[in-house]
Amino acid sequence: MIIEETLKQRYQGVKNESGVWITPAFPKLIYVLEEDNVNEGTEYYYLTEMAAKCTAKRLVSDYISEKKMMELKEGNCFPVMGCRSALSPWKDENGNYKFYGRFNQGVVTINLVDVALSSGRDMEAFWKIFDERLDLCYRALMCRHNRLRGTLSDAAPILWQNGALARLKKGKTIDKLLYGGYSTISLGYAGLYECVKYMTGKSHTDQEATPFALEVMEYMNQACNRWKDETNIGFSIYGSPIESTTYKFAKCLQKRFGIIEGVTDRSYITNSYHVNVSEEIDAFSKLKFESQFQALSTGGAISYVEVPNMQNNIPAVLGIIRYIYDDIMYAELNTKSDFCQECGFDGEIQIVTDESGKLVWECPKCGNRDENKLNVARRTCGYIGTQFWNQGRTQEIKERVLHL
Repeated sequence: MIIEETLKQRYQGVKNESGVWITPAFPKLIYVLEEDNVNEGTEYYYLTEMAAKCTAKRLVSDYISEKKMMELKEGNCFPVMGCRSALSPWKDENGNYKFYGRFNQGVVTINLVDVALSSGRDMEAFWKIFDERLDLCYRALMCRHNRLRGTLSDAAPILWQNGALARLKKGKTIDKLLYGGYSTISLGYAGLYECVKYMTGKSHTDQEATPFALEVMEYMNQACNRWKDETNIGFSIYGSPIESTTYKFAKCLQKRFGIIEGVTDRSYITNSYHVNVSEEIDAFSKLKFESQFQALSTGGAISYVEVPNMQNNIPAVLGIIRYIYDDIMYAELNTKSDFCQECGFDGEIQIVTDESGKLVWECPKCGNRDENKLNVARRTCGYIGTQFWNQGRTQEIKERVLHL
């Protein structure tokens, strides 16, 4: 009943300044696909149908496959934190798994494109530079960790004393929670596609280049495992969302290495292991391909498929949902849900280039470009964004191709 009511309310939306029901950014909804709700005729399939309709109209729910998560998380299924962060399995002194109440100490993200470009396509140099950058990330992560050491539970009683994260006594430090895997600390990564493209000349979806992409992922996993053994801290590898950092990374790369076709010629770099947004690939092939990278991104990963307005084709949405259950741990569908307050247009607000060469949002019906009178909702790295974006992320959104 709670799930049903939640889906009803999200499908309805929230009212904007004009009193029109629009798509809210938060809270994020996650729907777990299980044997009793994923197949037609099962007890809770009607809820999955409601979730599919809500996804087609409001971009959420996102979907976790209980079957795939249990394969990857020692038989456990639990929600992610934030947009994608997933804790590693951990057992208490009684041998019971615990997920709720644990936390992450922070993330430092490695720019894989920079590692590749710095090597000049010399594979031996690539792995040497990779080691140097990983060591830099390790030192930065340890700065985060050491900054937390010695923190008293009194600093945030709700977190450390009243049970949100722990029930420590007053005056006690949180140090014991920083070790042994109770909390995690994450090595983020960005730009696997561009890294592989530069080193091999091919997209990582090309069967000749995929092994190298997987090798890069394995290498980061090995580094995290090594650090974990050396420190007794729960290091994990995390598919960073790089919300605004995608633009920052891209600009830094262009400044250092110039414009390289297919690598640094955009104002963004590709998120984590994702297929580049402009690459033509169908929804099912994309999910299947990316699932192998989710298995290697243990600290967090999310995949998506870009779709047009699917409100009149719910069976197709349900088909993708069923495929997610069988093939990938965590995924979502990106559709469009916009509104123009000037003319009442309810459809997809377009991205156009203005007279100065800047990317701006424009109503295709009345030409309105006033962001204060446009309600635009787009998935940005896992979260739904409604506050507009920098030029790099806007270009990335503009160049997204449909996968269905």
